[in-house]
Amino acid sequence: MSQQDIDASEAPLIEHLVELRTRLIYCVLGFLAAFILSFIFSSDILQYLILPFKWGTGDDVSLISIKLLGVFLVKLKIAFFGGLFIGFPLIATQFYRFVAPGLYKHEKQAFVPYLLATPVFFFLGAALVYFFLLPVAIHFFYSLAAGTGSETQQGIQLMPDIEAYLDFVMMLILAFGLCFQLPVVLTLLGHIGVVSYDQLRSGRKFAIVGVFILAAVITPPDPISQIAMAVPLIGLYELSVQTVRFMEARRRKKQAAEDKD
Repeated sequence: MSQQDIDASEAPLIEHLVELRTRLIYCVLGFLAAFILSFIFSSDILQYLILPFKWGTGDDVSLISIKLLGVFLVKLKIAFFGGLFIGFPLIATQFYRFVAPGLYKHEKQAFVPYLLATPVFFFLGAALVYFFLLPVAIHFFYSLAAGTGSETQQGIQLMPDIEAYLDFVMMLILAFGLCFQLPVVLTLLGHIGVVSYDQLRSGRKFAIVGVFILAAVITPPDPISQIAMAVPLIGLYELSVQTVRFMEARRRKKQAAEDKD
């Protein structure tokens, strides 16, 4: 290879690195802006995050802080979580704009729906946690603590730490949000031909077992929470199977029309 060929190959690489740096700068700036905004409104956001706890206990049970910097750390965690949550559309857009020049027109058209579906399914998973799983799990654990007393002895008084509660909430929201990306990932893999309808159909029983194992690991140790995660994931897996089946049928129909022409 001549020096001229080496210089020609290095030029596109440098352009790609410059473009990558630009996109990363935009992502960082977007995250910082969302981080600052979330920190400013962290007290209001915290009130909304506490609502499932009140729904689960049925009364205004107070959360405590056992650390001097506990409240400040909570605000930082809310700001970080909010930065990722709010900044995700910008981060995803910058990722798409970085890879888009290397895609064909039909590949761009195929990629955009998955880019839009990712935050939608994440919000669906977060909503399931917020409106159903958290109140049910909190009610379950709060009832256990309240049921330890008797007529002669006082029961255990549950006084959760705000930082531990927030970690618990964020962990569940993040876990469910990521797990709800299952149809997006499987459909994308089916679209590019990595997996097929027959493979997904034959692997259904293994997927069901895997879903229940995952639910047992991620969710609190009560059957209601585990079922609340497993059932939607099984439904999303079945949705992915049928979507891949539909795509393959449409692909065969299109191929048959082209061969006929």
